Amino acid sequence: MAVFDTPQEAFGALRPVCVQLTRAQTVENVARLQAHLAAVSASALQELQEYVLFPLRFALKVPGPKQERLVQSVVQCVSSVLAATCVKKQELLQELFSELCTCLSPPSGSGRPAPLSEELKLAVIQALHTLMHSAYGDVILSLYQPSTLPLLGFAVSLLLGLAEHEKAKQIKISALKCLQVLVLQCDCQEHRHLDEDETQQCGDLFASFLPGISITLSRVITGDIKQGHKPTVSAIRLFYLIVGSVMADAQLARIPKNKEKLPAEQSRISELTVHRGPDWSKSTAEKLSLLLHKMVEFSSVHPHWKVRLELVELVHHLLRNCSQSLVDSFSHLLKALVGLVNDENSEVQSRCNEVLQGIAEQRIVAQNRALADVLSENLHSLATALPRLMNSQDDTGKVSTLSLFLGYLKLLGPKINIVLNSTSHLHRLSKALMQVLELDVTDVKIVEDRRWGCESACRPSGSLQHGVQKGRRQKKYFRFFTEEKVLQLLQQVCRVLGYYGNLYLLVDHFMGLYGESGMYRKQAAMVLNELIAGAAGVGVDVLQEREVSLNTDDLKGSITSILDEYTDQANWYLITSIDTEEISHERSVQHSGLTPRPGACSSILLPSPELHVTTRTMNSNIWQICIQLEGVGCFAAVLGKEFRLLLLSALYPVLEKAGDKTLLISETALGTLVDICEACSYDSLQRLINENSDYLVNGISLNLRQLAHQAHASQVLDTMLRHSDASLLPLVEDVIQDVLSTLDQSYNNQASTFLRVLHSVMAALVQWFGSSCGEKHRQRQAAEWQSRTLSQGQQMVTRQEVERFFLDYVRQKQIAEGNLPDAGDEEADEIPPLAKLEPNDSATEGETSLPSHAQLAKDVMERCIHLLSDGNLRVRLKVLDVLELCVTVLHPHGNHLLPMAHRVWPALVTRLISDDPLAVLRAFKVLCTLAQKCGDFLRQRFSKDVLPKLTSSLLSQAPASARAGPVYNHTLAFKLQLAVLQGLGSLCEKLDMGESDLNKVADACLIYLSAKQPMKLQEAAQSVFLHLMHVDPDSTWLLLNEVCCPHQYEPPHTSLRPVKLSGMGRQRNEFTDNVLLLLERLQQRE
Repeated sequence: MAVFDTPQEAFGALRPVCVQLTRAQTVENVARLQAHLAAVSASALQELQEYVLFPLRFALKVPGPKQERLVQSVVQCVSSVLAATCVKKQELLQELFSELCTCLSPPSGSGRPAPLSEELKLAVIQALHTLMHSAYGDVILSLYQPSTLPLLGFAVSLLLGLAEHEKAKQIKISALKCLQVLVLQCDCQEHRHLDEDETQQCGDLFASFLPGISITLSRVITGDIKQGHKPTVSAIRLFYLIVGSVMADAQLARIPKNKEKLPAEQSRISELTVHRGPDWSKSTAEKLSLLLHKMVEFSSVHPHWKVRLELVELVHHLLRNCSQSLVDSFSHLLKALVGLVNDENSEVQSRCNEVLQGIAEQRIVAQNRALADVLSENLHSLATALPRLMNSQDDTGKVSTLSLFLGYLKLLGPKINIVLNSTSHLHRLSKALMQVLELDVTDVKIVEDRRWGCESACRPSGSLQHGVQKGRRQKKYFRFFTEEKVLQLLQQVCRVLGYYGNLYLLVDHFMGLYGESGMYRKQAAMVLNELIAGAAGVGVDVLQEREVSLNTDDLKGSITSILDEYTDQANWYLITSIDTEEISHERSVQHSGLTPRPGACSSILLPSPELHVTTRTMNSNIWQICIQLEGVGCFAAVLGKEFRLLLLSALYPVLEKAGDKTLLISETALGTLVDICEACSYDSLQRLINENSDYLVNGISLNLRQLAHQAHASQVLDTMLRHSDASLLPLVEDVIQDVLSTLDQSYNNQASTFLRVLHSVMAALVQWFGSSCGEKHRQRQAAEWQSRTLSQGQQMVTRQEVERFFLDYVRQKQIAEGNLPDAGDEEADEIPPLAKLEPNDSATEGETSLPSHAQLAKDVMERCIHLLSDGNLRVRLKVLDVLELCVTVLHPHGNHLLPMAHRVWPALVTRLISDDPLAVLRAFKVLCTLAQKCGDFLRQRFSKDVLPKLTSSLLSQAPASARAGPVYNHTLAFKLQLAVLQGLGSLCEKLDMGESDLNKVADACLIYLSAKQPMKLQEAAQSVFLHLMHVDPDSTWLLLNEVCCPHQYEPPHTSLRPVKLSGMGRQRNEFTDNVLLLLERLQQRE
């Protein structure tokens, strides 16, 4: 169809169909007009707009009932004309607006929309939407005059009715969008921007509709969730746009106090208008607060994320435009906004953070005291309810509650001191944190886990530092929550308080709680640690920078006061074990002259001597020390190199705890030391100790002279030795000599304490010197054995050598039977008497002086000889441990080791023969070490003094272990049997035992090859025979074949008698499996 570009051509084409429609209002005529309109250009149709609209308007005005199809087609045709043209006359706009609204008007007397089809309703709404968009320039404002208020009210009520009562989702959404256009809040950018006066005028008009609109929209928002999310989103958007327009602070500020008097002819209209004065705005704000509270509660938990996202926009819009007029509503709005920070949807989270950031940057809260008061009251009420909520909610609820708490603090920002300066607010806030952060101190494992001295003695300090860095903070278990996210939020709460708050006020308040009761001490220490971190800006997440940055001197002053309190005697030396020695040490410190100030320590930390110390108390004390140690590490990280000035008071106590026997405390202290290294720019723990060793050694020396502090000084020395190198030895040598002289004067009282120090010293010497010397010695022995083996392998066996072998064998046998008079001389060649060695030893000692570390080991060994017979079992066990280390250090210096071994032998034999099984076990271990280092020097002594007792003990215990059940493996008797069997073989080999002694050992161990014995004892017995194979393979082969002989041996010649062994032809028995296994191993060796 041709397009009509000129008005004349278009008029000629449209006139017949317009006349026809005017005469007969039918659907067909409307359709014909619609078809002709498609061929008319927009410019031509603009000229003929009123002409074309006349028949359509006439069709709507014809009295009498009309078909819905006709009305729908007419409305759609009107909509298409309006979409292609602009309405330039005010009268036409108002008349069309009225006529379209009439299409939706209900029957007289009915409050609901007319029972029309959904298609017609949708068409009328669309036509109204198009009409509002087609109004030209200022023409649209003619609709927003006081005189048109009834018409606007009519349209608003119709559209609200459709939005609330219609079931069809599309109608609801279209009605809400049409309302949005009607209140001049359209999302599109086509409309002319209104100036201040026009905005003010429209706000006055819309104020009349605000109650109806807000109430209806709140019902739509909180309606059935089955309506879907789109109507809810549209309703929320319309709500905050209309409320933000009518209640805008900028508009309300320009409203005069008294209502202007209108002319008499407008008096009826004036009754419909609202004066937005202070009384009205206050009353309206109170009513809106109720609606907003209801809407926020519903929308914040809506399952669809777009509804929650629109709620964020609502808060943002109202806070930006109505922060003063709706200040009472922000209690609910900010709660919703802060609560959505942790929304499951990333878009909601992101937008929420942006809005919060914008609020902070625009200083909305900082510049609005009323809003700050609302937030502080919210914070107070939430702090009051926090312990109850943390006790009753699940982990998700706890995270939400704490996120809300943290959000309030972040929004307050610099205004947080409003809360802190109020005594009731600060008291409520601090008590809430104290209750929520309560630790679970029921775990017995915390108390049971102990650090043994040998665990890290051989570990290099570098690897230890690397290991500590991986998991620096100890995992804590809290009474009211288990989720890690909850703890992170609580840490952020404390850090935000420290970042914005008055640090002196906060530190003073929480230090008061720290000293007030043992119940709050751990929580207060945790809060203080986080406050300092927050004050320094470490790991704190805030919305805006603080107004005044913190002075370093102020920070250092606060840290110093906290550090002094942490390391006070009453708070540092707490009972952490039921070890009687440790309890006596702690009590002696707490009751010594260095007592804390009165009232500084509660009864839970200073039990009276008669008070029974419970596991809970010890657990609580352990955690308190750990938290304080973490605090020292935190302070070091905060101050950086400035912390070097505090090392004088902080390093010594931390080193004490690094040597503590409680595993959790020692690990935490090591983590703190690593923190100090990083903060103070020490590249290793070793360097930290060495560079500060002067005053550390001085402190150790002074404290060793005080009975109450000897144990703690020994812990410091132990830590220094374990984590340093040989360069430390000259620095601590004088201290060690002081320890030895003090030990000489107080064997009875303080032996246990000093032995701990000596054990640390000797373990360090083994670590620094023992391994290298031992390795060289082993390499030298291996080289000698290899050269000897090679030389033997290269020689050809001659007839004379075979003859000499048998002659020597016969002679040795005669000597063994005592048939020759020169047996004593031969034996003298075998066993070097000590009388001949001792003069040589002294001569050698004069010729070559010992290195300092070896001399130290010799001095310590001297003391061990005297203490081996101490009446206290614990002391004897420690002495044996130290003795073993001394032997290892002196090993390369045989001329000095052998005389010392001779002197220690009688006391050691006593420990082996007639002592507690624990001491026997430890003494046997020392014996094995001595044999390894001294070799055949101990052969005769071992054979005469120890071997008979060991073999008889093994033989007597064998029947018991053979018939015992699986529980026997956990008994001390079993452990003793196992240790003897595991060490006996190597002893025989190292001491180069004679044939008769080897036979005794073999006879004693043979019974343990029985399948009735526990498997570990069988394996240990096998190891004995494997060693015997090295010493005397022939005798071992013969003994085993006497028990079980798997082969028949035929003589190579008839003149020789057949070989008969006891084990031949025997049936399978309990020894068979192990004997066959050993014979197979022996054959493989050959």
